[in-house]
Amino acid sequence: MNASTFPRAAALVLLVLGGCATTETTTTGPASLDSNGWLMSSGKEPTQAEFAALAATCEDKGGATDSCLTKLGMRRAQ
Repeated sequence: MNASTFPRAAALVLLVLGGCATTETTTTGPASLDSNGWLMSSGKEPTQAEFAALAATCEDKGGATDSCLTKLGMRRAQ
């Protein structure tokens, strides 16, 4: 690759990556659940990403989210 084709290739890569990004956001699902009041088995509060991943797992399984989170090692803060 010579110096004149590099900017074109970089622009093409950016366009392709930009086209792969999703812009839709939803307020339902695991993101709508509140992670406040939940603790990991280690006693630490989960990050938003950790809680969202666990909540999504529970929603995929179906049933009550609270009992599923408990089965996955989460517990309510006291």
